[in-house]
Amino acid sequence: MQTDRYPLLDLIDVPADLRELDESQLTQVADELRDFLVQSVSRSGGHFSSGLGCIELTVALHYLFDTPKDRIVWDVGHQAYPHKILTGRKRAIETIKKTGGLAPFPKRAESEFDTFGVGHSSTSISAALGMALASQHHGDERRVVAVIGDGALTAGMAFEALNHGGDLSPDLLVILNENQMSISPNVGGVTKMLGRVMSGPTVTAIREQGKRMMHKGSPAWRFMSRWEEHIKGMVMPSTLFEEFGFNYLGPIDGHDVPTLIRTIRTANSVKGPNLLHIITKKGKGYPPAEADPIKYHAVSPFDPSKGIEDKPKPEKPRLTYTQVFGQWLCDMAAASDKLLAITPAMREGSGLVEFAKQFPDRYFDVGIAEQHSVTLAAGMACEGAHPVVAIYSTFLQRAYDQLVHDVAVQNLPVLFAIDRAGLVGSDGPTHAGSFDLSYMRCIPNLIIMAPSDEAECRRMLTTGYRYDGPAAVRYPRGTGPGAMPEKALDTIPIGQSQLIREGEQIALLAFGSMVPISLEIAESLNASLVNMRFIKPLDLEMIREMANRHPLIVTLEENALQGGAGSAVAEAIQSMNVDTNVLQIGIPDHYIEHGAREDCLEAAGLGRAGVLRQIRSRLAALGLSPSPTGAVNHRSA
Repeated sequence: MQTDRYPLLDLIDVPADLRELDESQLTQVADELRDFLVQSVSRSGGHFSSGLGCIELTVALHYLFDTPKDRIVWDVGHQAYPHKILTGRKRAIETIKKTGGLAPFPKRAESEFDTFGVGHSSTSISAALGMALASQHHGDERRVVAVIGDGALTAGMAFEALNHGGDLSPDLLVILNENQMSISPNVGGVTKMLGRVMSGPTVTAIREQGKRMMHKGSPAWRFMSRWEEHIKGMVMPSTLFEEFGFNYLGPIDGHDVPTLIRTIRTANSVKGPNLLHIITKKGKGYPPAEADPIKYHAVSPFDPSKGIEDKPKPEKPRLTYTQVFGQWLCDMAAASDKLLAITPAMREGSGLVEFAKQFPDRYFDVGIAEQHSVTLAAGMACEGAHPVVAIYSTFLQRAYDQLVHDVAVQNLPVLFAIDRAGLVGSDGPTHAGSFDLSYMRCIPNLIIMAPSDEAECRRMLTTGYRYDGPAAVRYPRGTGPGAMPEKALDTIPIGQSQLIREGEQIALLAFGSMVPISLEIAESLNASLVNMRFIKPLDLEMIREMANRHPLIVTLEENALQGGAGSAVAEAIQSMNVDTNVLQIGIPDHYIEHGAREDCLEAAGLGRAGVLRQIRSRLAALGLSPSPTGAVNHRSA
């Protein structure tokens, strides 16, 4: 039903409805869409400022292209909320990131308009190129568009795709959305190159006005064209993209709907690969987000009339693991002048804001370039530095070869502070750190630790830093049980576990975030409990002792079951030839969908009820049962 607030947007359920409107109405559609996004995300929470910055582009693309037949590939997907609103999900947008609701990023299983599943950056050009080449092979008449930000363009994969695409000349449109931001302000040479556009709209305005005053083909027109190429070569990035083989258009104002429509039509009339460069503002149209796009990148529900209000912190705040790392990093840097810190474009998310302020000469943001970040650290370590790479578990996957080949093979002292290990909740499977124990455990020379609380996290970071070789500390998103860390820089003996509770018949061997919940379960079952601490090297003596004393060993980890910590324990027990049973509990062999973290843990069988259910099922299969007092005894034959 049409409303007074959104007279045009209410008419649009799918892009075909948008294409029924007159082109002169599109600016109003964009205005209504922007207001709708502000109102909906302020109630639901979610990614915010990125979507505000590409409202006009989203409207223009769905108006000009026959989606979903024509393909639009969004890079990362933070900016895709307006796309979801225009493609049949308007009424469900407030469920985004919630359990059972819309996915936080484009997802092929959710909509035919989501042509490629994303979440990690810099994949759009490669995916769109693949689509264009496949369409060309099948003789399909369709257009393919990749939308990539200047932040995502800092990754080498984007340039690999440009290099390949320009050589093949498919019908492909790449839209470079320049806003000088990823999550944090962009860094690096590409950003500086794009910045040399001076005032891009000013140069473009001069060019367009001059051409309008001249007759095409006249001497003046030819002079203007030569002047344009000369200016572009000095101040614009066109030369780079044209050398790759792309026809370069722009830069243009990405918030000017008529200019967008006109320029994209021009690009569509030119065969082969085209690159359209647009200038936008992250947070456009909502002043608080324009002023602070980092703060408004992802938001919790807020009052749009007031913006995000800074609430007073409690007297004794409960630190997140990220904050524990950030404090430790500053303290260790003060104690060791060898420490250098590296992040692949995640200063805020990884807790390096304060370090960057206190030690700017020792802080290195490499942009969205995970592979480079790891090999950079290896080079630093070769020259006597002790680098710390702060990285999300899901992003370390992108630098696996460098972890193996450049760091571990050479046994270099690089510490990996791995944030967001395990299930991450509302960001979903693309951001879950479900595999790091499995993909790291097989690497020689690498020490791997997982803390059970905040204080232990600090000690493990110190242990890894003082180890003369590669080390990794993996910790979950959010807060721990509340063990406030001391300021001291103490270590833990490498490979030493901690016996927390002695019980009967069952031994729980818990890793990292599973220790607190295991304590409750151990008490309810009168089981022994070990905080394993180290995934590599394992405490083999403790495992042997537990296996000899208990008929059932239960391993618990917030990692994929295949090849994880539980597999390491099972392999160790098998090599010891000890007669005991092993139950491995971890993330099952399927992706856990987005939702509240507690819901994700339950879905994975890692909540209290799920763990107890699995243990009791194994007890029953083994002919064991809990006694009324909580002890576990053999069932009589």
